[in-house]
Amino acid sequence: MLQEREFERVGGEKTIKADVRLIAATSRNLEDLVSKNKFREDLYYRLNVVPVFLPALRDRKEDIPLLTEHFLNRFNEENNKSISISPEALRALVECDWPGNVRELENTIERLVVMSVRNTIKASDLPLSLKLPVSVNYHGKEPVKTGLKGIEKTMVINALEKTNWVQAKAAKLLGITPRQIGYKIKKYRIIE
Repeated sequence: MLQEREFERVGGEKTIKADVRLIAATSRNLEDLVSKNKFREDLYYRLNVVPVFLPALRDRKEDIPLLTEHFLNRFNEENNKSISISPEALRALVECDWPGNVRELENTIERLVVMSVRNTIKASDLPLSLKLPVSVNYHGKEPVKTGLKGIEKTMVINALEKTNWVQAKAAKLLGITPRQIGYKIKKYRIIE
């Protein structure tokens, strides 16, 4: 169908012409997979007519304010709200690496709009997994990796204390899953 632009229905006898454009997306290197015989070469060449390479969101941070505004408008309209975002919160969003790319940003904005009780999203409203610890002063007395582990451990303990040691609530406060907080509690030996 991709090659000839026509097909027949299963059990049908009439040939149907199709005028379609197919858009496919992947995060994998298809050329590499083709060379390893893990992706069909003929399908690759049928799909690879006009390749578009889009860098990860962390590599195009200038798009974050525009995307944030777009998602805010959309979710405000869907939820009949008029939530805005403070400059500090927007700055924190721009500083994030967004491993889940645009979809993660979209989900975060939707969560913030739906859960917001104020008209302005502040930096303190952001999930802790997005925030950079502002009050921590690092003076180079220990390796950075060790210092970051200490910061993470402190954030987990603070969240647990704020939620009376209810792990599910603490995980929600941190913007992570209960499974992830369980892993961190075990990793840092918070509860023996």
